[in-house]
Amino acid sequence: MPDEPSSMLERKLATILSADVAGYSRLMAEDEEQTLRIFRGHREVFESVVAMHRGRIFNTAGDAILAEFPSAVEAVRCATEIQTALRTRNDQFPEERQVKFRIGVNLGDVMVQGGDLLGDGVNVASRLQAAAEPGGICISGSVYDQIRNKLSLSFRSLGERSFKNIPQPVRTFSIAGTEDHGALPVRKRSLGKIYKWAAAAVLIILIAGGGYWSYSHYQHGVTMARREARAAAERAQIRAQVEDAVARETRLAREAEAAREQAAADARRRDVEAHRAAEMERLGATAGSSESVSADSARIAAVAPPAASGGPPIGPATGAAAAATTVAPGVPRPPGSSADDGMYAGPVCWGDGPRGDPARCFRAQAAVSQGKITGQWPGRDPGVTMFLWGDVSPAGDVTIRMQTRRADGYPMATVNLTGTLRDGRLDATGAFANGRSAQLNWRKN
Repeated sequence: MPDEPSSMLERKLATILSADVAGYSRLMAEDEEQTLRIFRGHREVFESVVAMHRGRIFNTAGDAILAEFPSAVEAVRCATEIQTALRTRNDQFPEERQVKFRIGVNLGDVMVQGGDLLGDGVNVASRLQAAAEPGGICISGSVYDQIRNKLSLSFRSLGERSFKNIPQPVRTFSIAGTEDHGALPVRKRSLGKIYKWAAAAVLIILIAGGGYWSYSHYQHGVTMARREARAAAERAQIRAQVEDAVARETRLAREAEAAREQAAADARRRDVEAHRAAEMERLGATAGSSESVSADSARIAAVAPPAASGGPPIGPATGAAAAATTVAPGVPRPPGSSADDGMYAGPVCWGDGPRGDPARCFRAQAAVSQGKITGQWPGRDPGVTMFLWGDVSPAGDVTIRMQTRRADGYPMATVNLTGTLRDGRLDATGAFANGRSAQLNWRKN
């Protein structure tokens, strides 16, 4: 057989626990803040118990919670422990302010879509939850068959129940007692069963000759049942609208918070960029100082990088020649020198570091002589020196290497830069091995 398309949804067998708050709309209408505080505390207990039983919450909406378990036994244990724990918390509040969950548990086939689960297995669990009493638990027949000989619970059969949009009737059970002998609220058998018995009784009376009076009362009962069904459907529709409104308000609040955080981040970034621009402007303004150029020229001429640099050695003669080109611009350049030879100075800027190191700039300079670039200056830390060397092509393309070394010559960090040398401007960019950016923009003195 050919392989199935990779785009097909994955299916699996899972135990689904569905829960929501009974009377949530009424509680929110009476006291929103207290209801939300109680609900959040209940939800923390809910989530911790689910995790304890190796479950996974895969969907929430308003006051509804959906969780997945690999075991029906663990799912039912989790449900009973949640109701026991929440009953203890609810005892602290008056009856009319208690936030009670209704829970439904179903074992069925589901479809996996990302982290979400879909299908009749999930829908049946939601319908069972709606059939449970506040503070109670309803389970399907598939779950009952898995746990009846494994857990010390008492059950009450609610018979086969028909649920909205579920094609087949579902065997339904209500858990009446927990393993610690605690009682849970249970739903009585559905009114549909009672109506069927009443209809049968009326039919017997009619067959026995009860007459038109009994028949008219039966018809009245059927009409009232239809009205009650319509009223229940309307209440369910209103509840769905309220839940949608709550979910929409929650989403809007999250979007507003995200917008505020983004605005704060943008403001911080603008502050950093403004500080960097001001620093580069300040360093560029001081680059033409003759005293600092002369002092840095003397340092470049006095010290050559160690042989461990990995680049060509820079001797005192090279530095002296460059310095002579700079401090005595009236002296003719030696044969073979370029019109771009001389001292170049300006800011060197590092970008933000990968470990939270902030961007910074500092002033430096180097000598250009006969296609070579050389320079060095004290590093930021004591005993550390920054060395610079590189080449300038006849077309003005520049390759530069900068390296910090300790006093014993051990290299600490290296950055490679490329750029251009044209019209008295030396511009180059590059990056360290860790990705931190580097940039220099110098002018000829």
